[in-house]
Amino acid sequence: MNVQFEIADKVNGLMTLTIEQSDYAEKVEKTLKDYRKRAQVPGFRPGQAPMGMIKRQYGMSVKVDEINRLLGEKLYEYVRENKIQMLGDPLPSDKQQPLNFEGDGPFVFVFDIAVAPEFKAELTGRDKIDYYQITVDDKLIDQQIQMYASRAGQYEKADSYESRDMLKGDLRELDEQGNTKEGGITVDSAVLMPEYIKVEDQKKIFDGVKPGDIITFNPKKAYPDNDTEVAALLKLKKEDVAELTSDFSYQITEISRFTPAAVDQKLFDQVFGEGAVKDEQEFRAKIAESMKPQFAADSDYKFLLDVRAHMEKKVGKLQFPDALLKRIMLNNNKDKGEKFVEENYEKSIVELEWHLIKEQLVAAQQIKVEDADLKQVAKEAARAQFAQYGMSNVPEEYLDNYADEMLKKRENIDGIVDRAVDVKLTAALKNVVKLNEKSVTLDEFNKLMQGK
Repeated sequence: MNVQFEIADKVNGLMTLTIEQSDYAEKVEKTLKDYRKRAQVPGFRPGQAPMGMIKRQYGMSVKVDEINRLLGEKLYEYVRENKIQMLGDPLPSDKQQPLNFEGDGPFVFVFDIAVAPEFKAELTGRDKIDYYQITVDDKLIDQQIQMYASRAGQYEKADSYESRDMLKGDLRELDEQGNTKEGGITVDSAVLMPEYIKVEDQKKIFDGVKPGDIITFNPKKAYPDNDTEVAALLKLKKEDVAELTSDFSYQITEISRFTPAAVDQKLFDQVFGEGAVKDEQEFRAKIAESMKPQFAADSDYKFLLDVRAHMEKKVGKLQFPDALLKRIMLNNNKDKGEKFVEENYEKSIVELEWHLIKEQLVAAQQIKVEDADLKQVAKEAARAQFAQYGMSNVPEEYLDNYADEMLKKRENIDGIVDRAVDVKLTAALKNVVKLNEKSVTLDEFNKLMQGK
């Protein structure tokens, strides 16, 4: 087999592969003999059918299959051995001539190959990158305590309504005279939170009400332009309330008020485990300690974003084989069409450029991801999920099991590998570049992340 590769403008490659009869004949003959051994042909004992008959029946498909196998094998072998950084899959070239597999060849295949641009992405101690350290201040700790207290809180019975209370009562549709409408809409034990009523005059109707009181209000006026809310309250379909205009009586049977948990030993034990914290001072210190790793991860994430921006500026605009890459993108998204390609191409090139830059940085730092790295990333993801629900004292064994389950799912692996690479690359680059360390509050950091 002969393979030729041309690359006139450094990014658009043309690969020509010529397959001779000698390249495929022996394998085709062997495959056909194997077919003959297994063939069940009427009138012949197993394995005794004439070879000519086998060739007429299977010869062409076996030959085409073998040529295609050879084609793929040799193409990727050439790319690998010659260290060609191919972008996407090769596509048949418009220089390809029609092929007739009836003959013995030679068969000439021509492919367009998208090649990554040549450039050098390098970071040294002369590169200065900002690194933002988030300060864990009293305001943050107070907010975290409020969150823990809210999560551990509960509803308690109340004697009269105050803002944010939850009401329970019986709804009855009224007629035009203000009497209960015969055959009208009724809902027992309807739950209502007047705080979320948008219209003030309807909201004020509930001020100071007590269990046993009966008030009159209009759901459609209370929730204008929100038939979904009205339908949920009245236990109806959305389309059934479109023309509804009736007032309703609401006899209040119960008022519930949410009370956050007290900041006491019970809350300390619930958050950090029994006996881990003895008083509020230790509680605050423990909260500050538990928040630092999360903020460190946020700081590292921002650092890598800044490395990306720095490197993209340093490398400059790269040349890509745009026409060919659009063909490849269209081939990979045949169901979405050319409009999808035109709308998404530029964004895909931005991500491709960073991917190529990051590849060089990873290689320069000799980053290798091991199974232990994947396990650690999965554990941290599990820890973060539990933390969202206020569970900061999850046993390591439980995290291990949760991480193992995540790693069993194939759809999770690519994301976990990417995250593991980012973690190791960030740690390595922090020791390469000159860090311009800055202390910021969480609010300031969030504004930086929003680009403000």
